[in-house]
Amino acid sequence: MNLQNKLDKLGIDDPYRFWQNPQPLTAKISPEAYPLDALPASLRGAVEEVLGFTKAPVVLVASSALASLSLATQVHVDIKRAEKLTGPTGLFLLSIADSGERKSTCDAFFSNPIQAYEQEQAELAKPLLMDYAAAQSTWNAEREGILSAIKDAGKKGKSVAELRDNLTLIEHDKPEPPRIPKLIRGDETPENLAYVLAKEWPAGGVISSEAGVVLGAHGMGKESIMRNLGLLNILWDGGELSVGRRSSESFTVRGARLTIALQVQEATLRSFFDRSGGLARGTGFFARFLVAWPESTQGYRPFTEPPESWPKLAAFHRRITEILNIPAPIDEKGALNPVLMAFTPEAKMAWVAFHDALEGELRSGGELYDVRDVASKTADNAARLATLFHVFEQGFETAVGFDSFENASRVAAWHLNEARRFFGELALPVELANAVRLDNWLLEFCKRQKADSVSRRELQRLGPVRDKDQLKNALEELVDFGRVRIIPEGRRIDVQINPQLLNGAAT
Repeated sequence: MNLQNKLDKLGIDDPYRFWQNPQPLTAKISPEAYPLDALPASLRGAVEEVLGFTKAPVVLVASSALASLSLATQVHVDIKRAEKLTGPTGLFLLSIADSGERKSTCDAFFSNPIQAYEQEQAELAKPLLMDYAAAQSTWNAEREGILSAIKDAGKKGKSVAELRDNLTLIEHDKPEPPRIPKLIRGDETPENLAYVLAKEWPAGGVISSEAGVVLGAHGMGKESIMRNLGLLNILWDGGELSVGRRSSESFTVRGARLTIALQVQEATLRSFFDRSGGLARGTGFFARFLVAWPESTQGYRPFTEPPESWPKLAAFHRRITEILNIPAPIDEKGALNPVLMAFTPEAKMAWVAFHDALEGELRSGGELYDVRDVASKTADNAARLATLFHVFEQGFETAVGFDSFENASRVAAWHLNEARRFFGELALPVELANAVRLDNWLLEFCKRQKADSVSRRELQRLGPVRDKDQLKNALEELVDFGRVRIIPEGRRIDVQINPQLLNGAAT
């Protein structure tokens, strides 16, 4: 029974019976349903199978699939958007969600063929590693011999010119370790990530359900954050970067490709923004990400027995394996030379129209003015997604078509709306931001439960604001705005929603 009906039936004189009109908390941007139907049919089928079992937020499942597709494909293909406008196809994905949303589980479903590929390549490389170890030992012995001879000649006052020349020659003959594909990287610091891309394998992905480890790493300290954010930006762009070191080997990253797929808790991300002093957005780092801020599904995931077979996920695995088994186009210097794909004329026209529509909203007073950093990269991300969609279903032989771009632009636009939602609320004071989150959760919860109230105890247990004092402050904000009222009933305290909000008469 709804709380108001209960009060009426008991004849309780409710001092809050007449509600004021609810006031809007902010200029609210409503969440939109994820465009699952925009994914390629075979990819969408795999996402739906995993979604049916995990019951995770749909965008987390889709992003796990896209991360694996990006990781497998980025080695092989770049996209030409227009003359002089070319770039990688690797994606940066960021999901803002609490731990426990099953991102790791989703990642495991879709990354299985990548892990199997890495294991296979490591096994095949064992003879190469043995040969390298032998060559390295021989080289070390020869070099030590020359150095010893130089010392001995110096003591005896003999010329060392010929020995010096021999040392120079042998330095040029130093054995190079074999390049063994390792795609999934751990929680690397940005500089170490750049090093392994330069020296070990020129493509990789940072896939993490605990992005706080990445964003809070030593490499993201106050003194190094600008340098490392810039480094990651260059890797997204596919550019070249030289890293000079005082105490160890300097190196140059060229022709490398990177995918990032992170999940981060909102509090951790807020802390990162605070520590960066505006650099996280000022450098364009977060502008490169496809952002998602999904509603939690925790508490609404009854156990389901896994299906006996996963035919659509198995088909996804086969296609990813096919792409991985294509030899990587690596030159003699260890840099990638991906195939450069282009749009069909119809797809190019659609891309230009999409780009120009976004550009028109970047001006002062435009709809995208407050997220112009993100919006300015959205057309690029749409091109990357379109290429991935096309390659997954049609291969590398033909140009990226109109349908692939139209579907990709829908996904990119959805993520842009998510960025507007999150970054708009990120600018709010903490108290008001908590009130907005709490308000959204209350409305969705009550509509789903066909109720008009929730106990404060249940709200603290299930809701988005768990800290007792922060919850108290957020509720006070909602009361002041006429969106809820607090009703004590014995030892129980209920939070009742303004019926105008539930009936759609106000927002």
